[in-house]
Amino acid sequence: MDNGGVMQRENVVELDPKFLFRWEEPQQAYILLYPEGLVKLNATAGEILAEVANTAEIGAIVDHFATKYQNLDIANDILAFLEEAHERGWIRITR
Repeated sequence: MDNGGVMQRENVVELDPKFLFRWEEPQQAYILLYPEGLVKLNATAGEILAEVANTAEIGAIVDHFATKYQNLDIANDILAFLEEAHERGWIRITR
């Protein structure tokens, strides 16, 4: 499945080690901490990156959300987010 970018279902991704991903209770949101500051993620972005932290293969991540939301059409949206996260340096492709 190709959305025109570099992300493919068979790719394996991980959070870039220069970012610390965690739930921030006072903000009630997932955040990415890095040396220059932090990024407060919206609920959807946080949920996807939490899955990246637990499951490395993009196909498994897409399947997880398609099953969770009973929506097979969600794949392109997830791939588009992962493309943006990759462009921003939040995640990297390991395979």
